[in-house]
Amino acid sequence: MGIRSTWPSVVASAAILCGAASAPVTAGNITVSFDPASFSDPLTIDNPLWPLVPGTKFLYRAETREGCELTSVEVTDQTKSVAGITAREVWDKAYVDLDCDGVGDYLAEETFDWYAQDDGGNIWYLGEDTKEYCDPPDQDTVCRTEGSWEAGIDGAVPGIIMLALPHPGDLYRQEYYAGEAEDMAKVLRINARVVLTMENGIEPDEYEGCVKTKEWTPLQPGTLEHKYYCAGVGLVLIEELKGKTVWVELVDIQ
Repeated sequence: MGIRSTWPSVVASAAILCGAASAPVTAGNITVSFDPASFSDPLTIDNPLWPLVPGTKFLYRAETREGCELTSVEVTDQTKSVAGITAREVWDKAYVDLDCDGVGDYLAEETFDWYAQDDGGNIWYLGEDTKEYCDPPDQDTVCRTEGSWEAGIDGAVPGIIMLALPHPGDLYRQEYYAGEAEDMAKVLRINARVVLTMENGIEPDEYEGCVKTKEWTPLQPGTLEHKYYCAGVGLVLIEELKGKTVWVELVDIQ
């Protein structure tokens, strides 16, 4: 998923059987059947908590002990057929900003994510193709591709990145590819307030009534994030809670 470390995901997951409707597999207390017949318009992703309109680019910034990071999340007009669904491709690029001057010095990670919305308004996460680049001077060399997966291949199953009607306590799987991608999420609040603190081009930069989630993976014990999704915008803030808290903030929408 995601913004460098975990750009989103969610799932009440299901096994995929030759492109047909599948019996749901409960992950947490949310169960949703993955049925290709329920995706009559999968490329229109207009769930207000995470609208993905082609041509939109979200820019995020993070300040860490090692320096700063810039992430560009672009909703493309490209599509991919995954598990019998035509999915929207989203292009994530994470840059290292050594001087924290708002300019990326080199590309650290690049990911193509695939999403589709079902007729109930749930946004499904169908896989990703991720590449992590080596640090300079070998920056053009791909060092790792771990975390890549595609629903319907090698036992991988899809998840839900955003529920149509989230409620506090909802617990679900965002993705599942054994040993590679096992993100989970839980809805903590649906009335959270967010105030962006970094210099940004967002207007307004204060939000009410946002959905706050807790997201983690058993593959990285101790790693935990809180994410905030606000209506009409989408993901606006991530709190990475491993060691020193790191904030990842939305700083512009283009």
